Amino acid sequence: MVYRVEDTQFQKYGRIVKGIDFGDVIAELKKLPMPEGVIYEASIKELETLPVYNDLQAKSYGELPIEIGYCIGHNSLLNAIEYHRSSEINIAARDAILVLGMEQDIMEDFTYDTSKMEAFLISEGTAVELYATTLHYAPCEINAQGFLMAIVLPAGTNFPLENSHTDLEDKLITAKNKWLIGHPDAGHPAGIHIGLIGKNLDVRVDF
Repeated sequence: MVYRVEDTQFQKYGRIVKGIDFGDVIAELKKLPMPEGVIYEASIKELETLPVYNDLQAKSYGELPIEIGYCIGHNSLLNAIEYHRSSEINIAARDAILVLGMEQDIMEDFTYDTSKMEAFLISEGTAVELYATTLHYAPCEINAQGFLMAIVLPAGTNFPLENSHTDLEDKLITAKNKWLIGHPDAGHPAGIHIGLIGKNLDVRVDF
């Protein structure tokens, strides 16, 4: 089943962001060429120079430095889950599906059952805050049209690491402020912790 972010089932994962005009961000994303796969860019100057940057920094992140990037492309699979030590704001420039779970359901051996994930439709023009405890990954497209999502996070998130991380939860860290668990069917590179148990969920057939 696919819920909507407006449904009560979404409330444990996040909230809809109100009181901020995202029109300029959406217009910029619609100018981007659609790639064949998925592209993620953590920090894009053209987005960070828009007036909305100051609103997001002041109202959503309490004046902390932030970055605005994007995740765009074609995808229908879960492939992995990630989480941060901070909220993430997603701004939809096209209808998309978010597949979400809860960090609290990760087991002590850092495995996670994908059957616990839930799918949510986020409509074009809607922005949501995903709480720090919300498991997520790349959005999924609807009807093979591709997705366009602006991503807002504290500055430096998803930038390259400066140190090695090997023990316990530390081994899940793949970039700054990014903990990741991969699915064995997704073909992740060496060094990624593979701990997802169950289906590599496909929004076309599994929800």
